[in-house]
Amino acid sequence: MSTILKNNSETVAHTPGRASSIGVWILQVVLAAIIAGGGISKLAGDPVMVDMFADIGAGQWLRYLVGALEVAGGVGLLIPALAGLASLGLAALLTGAVITDQFVLEQSPWLPLALLVVAAVIARARWPRTEAVVGTLLRR
Repeated sequence: MSTILKNNSETVAHTPGRASSIGVWILQVVLAAIIAGGGISKLAGDPVMVDMFADIGAGQWLRYLVGALEVAGGVGLLIPALAGLASLGLAALLTGAVITDQFVLEQSPWLPLALLVVAAVIARARWPRTEAVVGTLLRR
């Protein structure tokens, strides 16, 4: 939380407004739809996904793992208490996707990179709640 001087003597707290909160929620819903949709196509055995993971060379088990993580992350983005943690997990997953696209598949990493930036923005916006959730879990 930042502060703003008012009338050179009063200090008032500045908190994010309703518009920025709505904006972050829109980002969360859009990212959840994109990520969960990709996860579902991986779990359903879309031939494009099967071929892509065959090209990666790690085996189809990785397709199932990534698909499950994407679906879980997409659902987590829609649960207020989990949105920050979900976006952090998706940022890690998308980092792997950027590296894999660039160096293993030798294709453009721009889409996962753009999604990574969106996940990072959400993680930053939801950081106070994430700290509170983690603090609650650690106290147990």
